[in-house]
Amino acid sequence: MPLENFVLSGHFYLNKLIMKKMHAVVTGISAAIPDYVLTNDEISKMVDTSDEWITTRVGIKERRILKGKERGISELGTKAVIDLLKKTNTHPQDVDAVVFATSTPDHIFPSAASIVAENNGIKNAFCFDMEAACSGFIFGLQVCEGLILSGRYKKVILIAGDKMSSITDYTDRNTCPLFGDAVGAVLIEPTYENIGVMDALLHTDGVGYAPLQMKAGGSKFPATAETINNREHFVHQDGKIVFKYAVTNMADVSVKIMENNNLTPDDVTWLVPHQANLRIIDATIQRTGIPHEKVMINIQKYGNTSAGTIPLCLWELESQLHKGDNLILTAFGAGFTWGAVYLKWGYDYKG
Repeated sequence: MPLENFVLSGHFYLNKLIMKKMHAVVTGISAAIPDYVLTNDEISKMVDTSDEWITTRVGIKERRILKGKERGISELGTKAVIDLLKKTNTHPQDVDAVVFATSTPDHIFPSAASIVAENNGIKNAFCFDMEAACSGFIFGLQVCEGLILSGRYKKVILIAGDKMSSITDYTDRNTCPLFGDAVGAVLIEPTYENIGVMDALLHTDGVGYAPLQMKAGGSKFPATAETINNREHFVHQDGKIVFKYAVTNMADVSVKIMENNNLTPDDVTWLVPHQANLRIIDATIQRTGIPHEKVMINIQKYGNTSAGTIPLCLWELESQLHKGDNLILTAFGAGFTWGAVYLKWGYDYKG
């Protein structure tokens, strides 16, 4: 080959290499759930409700509860990360960042992420919590993707989940059947393969301030005898308003991200919706046209674990995931926050 052709060929392949796009890919997943199972029958002894009423309206049969004193969300986060490090053969000192998406940290400070890191011997990472309510996992994926694409971080752990039982009013029949406790965790790494986070559409609309909130406990309404007596340290929601916004926004954003990436229902391997209410999930299924058998649903077993629902689904059905599978993740939560992520799965299940 003439020298000039060899040089041109070298430039071509160099440019091709440079033009390759980096992606942030999930390379492992784990979860942690409490042992205690709270059934609908047990809830019916606390408030005026029944198994039939709960199952018909929200699709939940049972949920897991982290019972006992001084047991925070970091306990579940620690267990999930222990398993994640083992499964991915990752040394704690190789972790560059730990992000914990939660609305129920052990304390306002220090962060739950820092507690989990310490419990796992992770000493070379910077750690922080982020709060996007039930949308925490998909918002967290976008944050962690940014860390990876910066080029400075090679191994990032995203933890997502909540101890919702700590902020649930078990005298309120409208909310206490909904929530459970769980955490999921994923390892995210860089790749030049065409897998990982491919696209994201994330939104926030402050119109959701009043209809879904925990009023007291922050700087605006710090704890007082009055806030405690008024039961303002628990989740409050206007169910009709939340349902209306959730149905519309989860469905619309799922369709939009499919359209933006030229994905038909046949192209989507799995739809993974936030597990808040079976009727909201059904509305999203109908709007996207994705067959029911391609939708991950486990709300009947775990209820709404807030930021934990999507990784909990992925963890439970990990054996059915394959490298390159097209996943649409979608969620809606307080804020209002909502969005969808187009994720190409990063590996084949090895057992």
